[in-house]
Amino acid sequence: MEDGATPPQQFLQVSENERFRKLKDAFISKYGMPPAFYARAPGRVNLIGEHIDYSGYAVLPMALEQDILAAVTPTQTSIIQLANTNPVYLDYSVQINKIHIDTTKPLWQYYFLCGFKGIQEHFNSVSSGINCLVDGTIPASSGLSSSSALVCCAGLITVIANGKVLSKIELAEICARCERYIGTEGGGMDQSISFLAEKGMVLAKAKGHEWQKSLRLGDLQQGLGVDLETMLSTVEQVLHPEPYSREEVCQCLGISQKELCNILTQNTQDVPSFKLYQRAKHVYSEARRVVEFKRVCDETPANALQLLGDLMNQSHLSCRDMYECSCPELDQLVDVCLQSGAVGSRLTGAGWGGCTVSMVPTNKLDSFLAKVQEIYYKADGQRAAKQTQSLFATQPGGGAAIYREV
Repeated sequence: MEDGATPPQQFLQVSENERFRKLKDAFISKYGMPPAFYARAPGRVNLIGEHIDYSGYAVLPMALEQDILAAVTPTQTSIIQLANTNPVYLDYSVQINKIHIDTTKPLWQYYFLCGFKGIQEHFNSVSSGINCLVDGTIPASSGLSSSSALVCCAGLITVIANGKVLSKIELAEICARCERYIGTEGGGMDQSISFLAEKGMVLAKAKGHEWQKSLRLGDLQQGLGVDLETMLSTVEQVLHPEPYSREEVCQCLGISQKELCNILTQNTQDVPSFKLYQRAKHVYSEARRVVEFKRVCDETPANALQLLGDLMNQSHLSCRDMYECSCPELDQLVDVCLQSGAVGSRLTGAGWGGCTVSMVPTNKLDSFLAKVQEIYYKADGQRAAKQTQSLFATQPGGGAAIYREV
């Protein structure tokens, strides 16, 4: 993608697309006029690369076919009017200069307002109000970024409604920042960030590196100028598997308890010990798996599917044992998926919940879905109630886009 590329604008026959037609009819029923345009932003699943992005390493996400789709008409009222095709989400309206996002109540409209406010502040002001009807097909609270997709969709809507122009990269950067308005820090869990920073510092001190400037494990590798294999060897040589006490960390770094408190984030001030070996080993091995995953995708050897599946399986084991970001339900679901015909399966999302992603040959897809439904969902009443929205197949989806009716 070129740096200056903007989200594509496409034309379609709405009458020939059932989802767009239903959304248009609902919009007319709601607002008494047809929408001027439609905006779409996909959900995403991370194929491999768990909890390493904020350590300075690449991950390998995939856009889903499941998405947030919105019908929109700009207005001269200076009011945002929001509605949702899902009756669970109530209508909402607010003046564009009186936006308030309540971080204690993460209601659906606040994620939309994050995107609007991000664009509003980027351009200092936006004048157009909007009538908007949202339709989502991304299962909520499933680790597939439904909330981020809504933020991105709202940002794109605000740009188009106000006649502004931003590149995909600019939109992505703004939407990543503006999600903080609702209290979400993009990139991972606060606790994990803190643990990883501590691990990098101890490793750096042992290797004679200026550890104070190595806030991420990726920074440390770059500073030492070595490859991932060397970093994994360094973990084995320098760190011990037993948890490090606060006193031992201070001794390794040559700092006081007070100085350690200044390094830790607020929510880890009272953590009594740190699993430095396990966390560092996960990050460096997972970063290596991402590189290998991409290599297999690029070279597509005859056994590519099996190689990619093996890497996904190794990733889950590392997440479970080294990073400890799994849970019994996810471990069980991964096992069920593998028993049902997946060549690879792993947890994804932030972890400690979320979902699994599995790689399944096309000719085994129907039997795979049936077996997972039978073994995992129908065996549990609560799971069975959620099965229809929680178990689905998808191929890689496209990025955010604008659609206009021919």
